Amino acid sequence: MDMTEEQKWDYIIQLDDELLLGGVILSERTTFLAKDAETAFCSGAYLASILASQAAIENHLRYDYFNSILTKGWSFYALIETSNLCSELTKELHDLRKYRNKWIYVNDPSNDNELLERPEYYEAELADFSKITIKTMLKILYSSQST
Repeated sequence: MDMTEEQKWDYIIQLDDELLLGGVILSERTTFLAKDAETAFCSGAYLASILASQAAIENHLRYDYFNSILTKGWSFYALIETSNLCSELTKELHDLRKYRNKWIYVNDPSNDNELLERPEYYEAELADFSKITIKTMLKILYSSQST
């Protein structure tokens, strides 16, 4: 992905125009996390963007779909599986969860040869997945709109 910071902000505005057709109610925490994810994406901090997007989604699912006390200790997987999201969004969230896990739950943190030998590959992969994740995040945040 070869986009300038301005083009990335334009992409987010385009997604808002495409996906936000009514009004949504978001918690302040969800709004903060989503803005942080967008800022990280536009600044080129792609892994941070993916992680903040996942946090915004998880927070939103707890806020919008469940009682936060009831879901205390639930994994992201459990939230996804228990929510009433369409199958397409459920699949996208599982893809996000699996991708995030690949970076967070590393079997051998000292085995970083591949990352050191091909940093451009991983940077491009993170950039592409971050772009997808921003769209998934906005789909989730805008999934319960009032018109």
